[in-house]
Amino acid sequence: MPVQSSLSGSRSTQDKALVTQSDGKTFEELRSECLQKGALFEDPDFPAEDASLFFSQSVPVNFEWKRPKELCENPEFILGGADRTDICQGQLGDCWLLAAIASLTLKKDTLARVVPHDQDFRHRYAGIFHFQFWQHNKWLDIVVDDRLPTVRNQLVMLHSASNNEFWSGLLEKAYAKLHGSYEALKGGSTMEAMEDFTGGVGENYDLKSAPSELFTIMKKALDRGSMMGCSINITSSAESEARTSTGLVKGHAYSITGLEEVEYNGRKVRLIRIRNPWGQVEWNGPWSDKSREWNNVDRAEKNRILQNSIDDGEFWMEFEDFKRNYDTTEICNMTPDDLTDDTKRQWAVNLFEGSWIRGATAGGCRNFIDTFWTNPQFQLQLEDADDDDDVCSVVIALMQKNRRQLRKQGQDLETIGFAVYEAPDNVDQLGKDFFRYNPSKARSRTYINQREVSERFTLPPGRYLLVPTTFQPHTEADFIVRIFSEKKADALEMGATIDADLPDPPMPSAPEEETDEEKFLRRLFEQLAGSDEAIDVYELQEMLNGVLSRRKEIKFESLSLHTCHSIINLMDVDNTGKMEFQEFKVFWEKLKKWIMLFLSYDTDRSGKMSSYELRSALNAAGMKLNNRLLALLGLRFADSRYDIDFDDYLTCIVRLENMFRCFKAMDKQNRGRVQMSMMQFLMLSMNV
Repeated sequence: MPVQSSLSGSRSTQDKALVTQSDGKTFEELRSECLQKGALFEDPDFPAEDASLFFSQSVPVNFEWKRPKELCENPEFILGGADRTDICQGQLGDCWLLAAIASLTLKKDTLARVVPHDQDFRHRYAGIFHFQFWQHNKWLDIVVDDRLPTVRNQLVMLHSASNNEFWSGLLEKAYAKLHGSYEALKGGSTMEAMEDFTGGVGENYDLKSAPSELFTIMKKALDRGSMMGCSINITSSAESEARTSTGLVKGHAYSITGLEEVEYNGRKVRLIRIRNPWGQVEWNGPWSDKSREWNNVDRAEKNRILQNSIDDGEFWMEFEDFKRNYDTTEICNMTPDDLTDDTKRQWAVNLFEGSWIRGATAGGCRNFIDTFWTNPQFQLQLEDADDDDDVCSVVIALMQKNRRQLRKQGQDLETIGFAVYEAPDNVDQLGKDFFRYNPSKARSRTYINQREVSERFTLPPGRYLLVPTTFQPHTEADFIVRIFSEKKADALEMGATIDADLPDPPMPSAPEEETDEEKFLRRLFEQLAGSDEAIDVYELQEMLNGVLSRRKEIKFESLSLHTCHSIINLMDVDNTGKMEFQEFKVFWEKLKKWIMLFLSYDTDRSGKMSSYELRSALNAAGMKLNNRLLALLGLRFADSRYDIDFDDYLTCIVRLENMFRCFKAMDKQNRGRVQMSMMQFLMLSMNV
């Protein structure tokens, strides 16, 4: 089911962060324990060991983990207020994180949430600190000890320009713990960290095709508390962090810290302030720190803009030069305000969590039409247009989960995107033919291997279908979809129904009315049955294998004993553990329909059907399952190529019908008061 909330509520500073320590203890509980014992905290969840630094390589130098009090006489957590000059990059390639931290220091309320001020090196010091990050619609409280990696008594990771200030280094350590190691922080998007600091939603602009009002959009965003970054693209790994003749660095994450308009030679000039998290290496072109352009600006204005201007990695440049020299800018909206006009608006938010699972819901992009339709689908009902407009503003953000933590297992970011379609009325999960013949109404600009892909759209009121996907099929990942709309919108997950329409089978024909086929089956049955005129599971297996082997259109080796047990359980109405011929005739009519269904999906007559087609086959048999159950059935019955053979197909469909009938009988007997959901019952009964 979707989680629905307002975005401002989801980031409220009153939200309580979840405890993440493996022993379930809070920061305050752990600190109090250490103070009572007179011992400094040592974090068992993120120990001071090489494994916390690197997972894919041996440690290149001999690191020593040291506490701040071992590095200086009077360490401070925050010295004179946290600001962007406290952030100097160390040996780790995480400039994207540092650029986000620099932007975070400009937002004092947000900073106080991420970096709680209830800790320092004096009052109740116990070698323990904590920080709070947003992950997948939840705020998490991350506890760390204050042992930091050093070489020759110098911090080698993120550090402050002041040798006795440690909040930024400890923040980086907590973020590394969240993702499993310091190495997991190598390479990334500034937007990713910005969202983890705020719970906000990001937007990206290509500066080579930016809207004409971009300066106004960015100025308004900065004024409203949004965080921003920018970067220069590279065409090969050799260009990574290469310096240009103008002092800029390619493939490097910068933070944007200010925008101004100044009078210059009788005209207005738009300027942008940018910071290099290295703390050095600056733009040396027009409007740089010591350029002659500043000589023609009013002295008071110049002093205001250039206050504290030193070689600290921060510089000004003209906005047009910014667009020419940089390629991408990222805006993380701290609140979901519309950045493209003058009116602040509170947006409504719908949130869904889902998974792409091989063989069930990992259908890939529209290029793979045979499986595309099996991806998770979400319906969005836009009823009310924006104020003073006839369209609805929507921001859709698709985020893949936990990919940095999975790096140590050899996995990384998947290539993701999404498409939006106009949805027909009163339809649940839409099938292959719909997507074959209907174009998308909107879609992500590209498929890309980023943690989150987001786009802003304006759509007429109506019903829409959102399909989030990986680019390639059979690619597994967990994801979150956030849908922001100016007016409240109803949203729901498609294909979430668990139900069955199984009419009672017709009474079997009387012996004198039997067809030739039934007479043939009776003779076989009587040859196998004993004096009790019934067959057991072994005799049923022999009979079905004999009869079905005559049908050349079905390719299979044999029905397993396991399948025959399931058939007996379904048809044995008198609980004898055997099947009488009248019961067999009822089953035979069912089996013929199930065979026709199987053959309609076994298009190459290989004796197998794709597990992606299981939903369609079950729907045709009168049974509806949600994505989770279909994924579990795929894991249970499909082979490594995502195929299900006839024997497993029959086991699956027989057991499902049996379980649906049992559940409904129980529910009817208890007058609708069965103390478990249909999904729980099916999972237990199917052993999945």
